[in-house]
Amino acid sequence: MNYEEVMKLALERGFYFPSCEVYADAQAGFWEYGPSGVGLKNKFLELWRRELIRRDGMLEIDGSQIMSKSVFEASGHLGNFADPIIKCTKCDSTFRADRTIAEIAQIEIPESADLDEFDNAILQNNIKCPKCKGDFDKTRKFNMMFRVGIGPQDDEAYLRPETCQSIFVDFPRLFKTMRGKLPFGIAQVGKSFRNEIAPRQSLLRLREFYQAEIEVFCNPSKLEEVENFSEIENTVIRVQTDADPVSMTCKEAVESGVIPNKFVAYYLGILTEFYEKTGIDITKSRFRKLGDKEKAFYAEVAFDFEVETTIGWLELVACNYRSDYDLSSHAVKSKEKFEVMDNDEKVLPHVFEISMGIDRSLYTILEHSLKDDKEHERVVLSLKPYLAPVHVGILSLVKKDGLKEKTDEIYLQIKRKCDAFLDHSGAIGRRYRRLDEIGAPFAVTVDHQTLEDESVTIRKRDSMEQSRVKILELDSIISESIAFP
Repeated sequence: MNYEEVMKLALERGFYFPSCEVYADAQAGFWEYGPSGVGLKNKFLELWRRELIRRDGMLEIDGSQIMSKSVFEASGHLGNFADPIIKCTKCDSTFRADRTIAEIAQIEIPESADLDEFDNAILQNNIKCPKCKGDFDKTRKFNMMFRVGIGPQDDEAYLRPETCQSIFVDFPRLFKTMRGKLPFGIAQVGKSFRNEIAPRQSLLRLREFYQAEIEVFCNPSKLEEVENFSEIENTVIRVQTDADPVSMTCKEAVESGVIPNKFVAYYLGILTEFYEKTGIDITKSRFRKLGDKEKAFYAEVAFDFEVETTIGWLELVACNYRSDYDLSSHAVKSKEKFEVMDNDEKVLPHVFEISMGIDRSLYTILEHSLKDDKEHERVVLSLKPYLAPVHVGILSLVKKDGLKEKTDEIYLQIKRKCDAFLDHSGAIGRRYRRLDEIGAPFAVTVDHQTLEDESVTIRKRDSMEQSRVKILELDSIISESIAFP
């Protein structure tokens, strides 16, 4: 299924929709999750916590969304966090330089390239404004930070453009109070804010978006000493450097030098295992190594985890080896100490980052899970049962003859044990189709036989198989099927 079909599903079934859509002055790049989207997002994050955070005993924090100017001076965002933009001299429209050049002239220039490269490409290829065919002014940088004023004095602060900076500035306290030991993982889920020039395609480029970030603090002299590497050494990952993606085990990737060390390979391995459990087609994924002009200003080595969709390859996770860039920068700016003891050695830790875009991940899960079942003339969202926003629909065949009351009774028994949906209205086939479209793995129908023998019909979403089971068996059948792997 393609982007337009996913968008139609999202709007009609309460997954996500534009913010403030009833007003004409609503700004682009702001979207809201409906009940189905919140259910999917919450279950996705619970799987993330199970597969990544709890696996290695990481800590999770919840930091402030507004942070002081000093934080972003130290991090380099005030000086470096910018996109190249071009402005039409005729109609004053503004565009991303790299994207405009790519769309019109099919020339790929990294966004971090020198400004002269963009100007030369525009001149040599006679690129004009897409709106009015006017000429462009010189390329300039546009900082994407959202500034906020605090208090009556309008003290300067900023909405965070990424969730990781509070992890870095909190590191000394957390390492001390939580009796830390390297490697030491800290995670955070929350919203970040970027003043994107041209937000587009719903969840794929937003000005307000969710991130799930992990920062693993490590001793740079022990990157080959990974205690749990044997757990993932045979996990197959797809890595792309210069040629097409190549499938190899994590062990082979390290031995061949494609991945620099066991430490990085370990986290790429568990990330791959996580996304496989979300239902994304891993054969359509790749870890793409970024060149010097592509990677972020703070990254020493960077791999983007990307997944192929109908609108191209989407970056879902940035995997950056940030060395000691962040801790040393904050140490200099704050004049505080960030070194810690690793056994008897005093170390300024290096950091490996797994920065996950939640919104893009959810879109990709929806696209990879949405099926057009032409044989049965239905659209079905074949989500993993543990990610489904609704686990089971509880349906009465008709509302008379005591069936409504019996259906309500069963719903009351089940609704606190799983996510259940009660539905009395409409043809039973139409109700099945609605449940199929929101990904509910089961539908339970109460009919006249239920009143005779305490049995119901349970229908499976993907196979459409139906069988009679006792009401007393429903809890165990559903619980076993929706349990996390």
